[in-house]
Amino acid sequence: MISIQDWEHTRLLWDYQQMHHEPRPCSVGVGLGSHDLGVADTTVALYRRGMMPLIVFTGATSQTTKGRMPRGEAEHYRDRALELGVPVDAILVEPNARNTGQNITLSRSLLEERGIEVSSVLLVSKPYEERRAYATARKLWPEAEFVCASTSMTLPEYVDSIQDPRFVVDMLVGSLQRLLIYPMHGFTVPQEVPGDVTQAYERLVSRGFTSRLVPTDVGTSPQTS
Repeated sequence: MISIQDWEHTRLLWDYQQMHHEPRPCSVGVGLGSHDLGVADTTVALYRRGMMPLIVFTGATSQTTKGRMPRGEAEHYRDRALELGVPVDAILVEPNARNTGQNITLSRSLLEERGIEVSSVLLVSKPYEERRAYATARKLWPEAEFVCASTSMTLPEYVDSIQDPRFVVDMLVGSLQRLLIYPMHGFTVPQEVPGDVTQAYERLVSRGFTSRLVPTDVGTSPQTS
């Protein structure tokens, strides 16, 4: 059972994770793979607005996506973009990344291999992953400027779109945990987390929304997505 108070705490995490950047034209758009096909839709919408001349979709599969996207997240995102009318030569696919850090580093390597100069990146993610994606990108690709974007929707609208309320709360809790612990391991740049957001996170953990938490002693092992 998810209580009214649980939802109030979850809403604090949801609001904090969004960067509220205004989209602007960038060298490239990078759509971060996940279970959410809305990332592809939003990337395409931004492409149509002229916000980038080229799209990179990045992502392999995870425990969450191996059933619904068996050929890989990036491949399914590309298929969606092609269905929506994006030219095939405007899309690159990075099919190997299994976490946010690899999304950034492998996309960067792919663009460098193609000789594409990048000064700015429009980073498209799930709504509750904007801040962690930004913190990761700033750490691993400091030469580039990053603008974050996601599908514009409220928390209730997002829950309705996923049709799994518990999953959404667990994912928000896991994303906030990573923002708290990853800077000390060199995975992300630090982000200031307001006290009420930290308290909301701790209360949700105490309520058992823990399926997406990672061990706090992650050492130097690769990031968990």
